[in-house]
Amino acid sequence: MRIAQVAPLFESVPPKRYGGTERVVSWLTEELVEQGHEVTLFASGDSETRANLVPVCQKALWQDKECRETLPHHVRMMELIFRDISRFDIIHFHCDYIHLPLVRHYSCPTVTTLHGFVHGHDLRGLLMDYTDVPFVSISNSQRATIPEANWQGTVYHGLPKTLHTFRAQPDEYFAFLGRISPEKGLERAIEIARRTGISLKVAAKIYDEDRNYFEQAIQPLLHKSASFVEFVGEVGGTEKDTFLGEAKALLFPVDWPEPFGLVMIEAMACGTPVIAWRKGSVPEIVRDGLTGFVVDDIEAAVRCVPRLETIRRQDCRAIFEAHFRSERMATDYLRIYQRLIQGTVESAKMQSDGIEAWQ
Repeated sequence: MRIAQVAPLFESVPPKRYGGTERVVSWLTEELVEQGHEVTLFASGDSETRANLVPVCQKALWQDKECRETLPHHVRMMELIFRDISRFDIIHFHCDYIHLPLVRHYSCPTVTTLHGFVHGHDLRGLLMDYTDVPFVSISNSQRATIPEANWQGTVYHGLPKTLHTFRAQPDEYFAFLGRISPEKGLERAIEIARRTGISLKVAAKIYDEDRNYFEQAIQPLLHKSASFVEFVGEVGGTEKDTFLGEAKALLFPVDWPEPFGLVMIEAMACGTPVIAWRKGSVPEIVRDGLTGFVVDDIEAAVRCVPRLETIRRQDCRAIFEAHFRSERMATDYLRIYQRLIQGTVESAKMQSDGIEAWQ
């Protein structure tokens, strides 16, 4: 199958540090190549892939100090894609909505994975105007705000089996990994560490738009909690593998409807259980009592800490291997690709039959 994967240009594929969507695109792309498909990846020029790379811009836009506007680069990417769609059997978009006005005017099948929160107020009108455009959700909860959109299925993220190292014996600390932003709930994680007497290591990315929040709300809290909280900054590669794998548990105290939460399955791949808030996709990803605990408040989270001894780390790894590997993700997407391609062929045949009958 000839497949185009269209990534956002904000980070490289894969990203060097933080960057969830681009990381998932990388895992999917490499797995499709491994399975023998002809894959073309539209991404930033500093991306690394075994697919045919079309470098839309020289480097990832958020790493390019000369970049002032990201939209022109994404508009140019649409030109590079649609200039010759005969190269592809299907085009898979991961870049939000910029392509929507184009796809219905071309015969090549497409599918769009929405990686962010589907905000009904902002997106209902758009998705209802494009009911002929196929979408994929990354969790069932993600589609709850607009269930009547043209959802072709839910495909949970998956990562390579060998990416993370299983560790049977953890160290005595909690891990927090993600962005520093109000919805990620770092304050809750710090409070859990304070109440339980277990240290907390924080590996986090700080975006410019969250800098004030970090300086006003988080930095004083980190200073006050310096005896039991360690801020290690961004981590990636083997450093992240060790960070997650040696943790007693990952704390995921989100305060918003998380569409997926990639770090949860990364922790599970290491054998590390997860204590997470009952928000968004969390109940779909974490098996309460088996791979961690799903809680509603800080008190419940604290009560779960002694019960971590009942979680078998090998069960966390086994659930990851059964449900959250990149092979499974690619297989799920291929099933959708094939259905959409067949639907396009059948639609074209019906139109041809109708023309012949009219003539």
